[in-house]
Amino acid sequence: MKYADRVDSFCGEATDAWDIHVTAAQRKSEGQDIILLSVGNTDFETPEPVVEAAYNSLLRGRTNYPTISGELDLRQVIAERHSRKTGLQVSPDQVLVTLGAQHALYNVAQCLLDPGCEAIVPEPMYLTYPATINAAGGDIVRVASRAENDFHPTVEDIASAITDKTRAIFFATPNNPTGAVYPRKLLEGIAELCCEHDLWLVSDEVYGDITYGYEHISPAILPGMDSRAVTISSLSKSHAMAGWRLGWAIVPMELAGHLGRLILCGTYGSPTFIQDAAIVALQENPDGLADMKPTYEDRRLRVCGFLDKLPGLSCKPPQGGMFAMLDVRGTGLSAQEYATRLLDDQGVATLPTTPFGPSATGFLRLNLGVEDVLLDDAIERIAAFNGTLNFFTAK
Repeated sequence: MKYADRVDSFCGEATDAWDIHVTAAQRKSEGQDIILLSVGNTDFETPEPVVEAAYNSLLRGRTNYPTISGELDLRQVIAERHSRKTGLQVSPDQVLVTLGAQHALYNVAQCLLDPGCEAIVPEPMYLTYPATINAAGGDIVRVASRAENDFHPTVEDIASAITDKTRAIFFATPNNPTGAVYPRKLLEGIAELCCEHDLWLVSDEVYGDITYGYEHISPAILPGMDSRAVTISSLSKSHAMAGWRLGWAIVPMELAGHLGRLILCGTYGSPTFIQDAAIVALQENPDGLADMKPTYEDRRLRVCGFLDKLPGLSCKPPQGGMFAMLDVRGTGLSAQEYATRLLDDQGVATLPTTPFGPSATGFLRLNLGVEDVLLDDAIERIAAFNGTLNFFTAK
């Protein structure tokens, strides 16, 4: 039987990146003593009032077809929240409710990219970006974000990547996996390039509420960006609601019409009872769960402070997000080798980040969304494993 050529873009290195996690999860299901630091789950629970709101919505019979682009009450809350955070006046008609941020990214790519167009993406990047762009027929152009530059790309490197085929620049701030928060000067430079070359700018801000002393700036506020900036976010990380699949895109008005028609023939909207719960989530915790950010901040300092002292390892606290990047290059092992042996020897599952982009070669991503007792156990196990390696590096 024949398949569409595009299915080949759905697999490859990005899919293989999860091999260690899949193996670890299988071992854990079999009863082995495994600590999973390899996937971005959280030990925080969805707030009880949010769960109750969904339950009560179901009892009220909110199970019919939804408004395609999202219920007006929810779009109003999202628009007001965005206006409060950015100072921009946003209409609810510019808000499209989606099944998580990934759904928003996919739909935006479908509306912005033609076959043969190029989309510039700083790497390391989240693993779904290449397939999302390829599925729209676009070609992804990677720009390095080097560890020695705090995993920030440079305006000069982005400018050098622009061609007459470039249609858009996609990025996440804070970044997954690195936690890099793009500073204002960098964003201003990127915005100027977008205006100069008539490019779209797609900003994935899922971790925007989780930063540690670094200002999160939405590029939509910058001069000239009102007609070309797309802001994407969700409740997954900030409100411990990853499984609820509730996200959104805030876009210029004309693009909102195109996205609405795509949602119509794709998902036909998001479940109304989940949207009702999302309203409660945003009203009760407009900036994310109150305890989440300080908890993650304490964990990032504790984890990185401990691991950074071990021979052969380096771990700088992330600027934002819920992951720490562990540099294992000093051990002489590749990230894949280190992660595989760590899992076999100590039962700790981490995620090698080479598939996120060449700039992340030699690093492991550690999830901070794990309860403290397990996280402390995990870093002790990493220390025990590290002590078995035959190398010496002065710290």
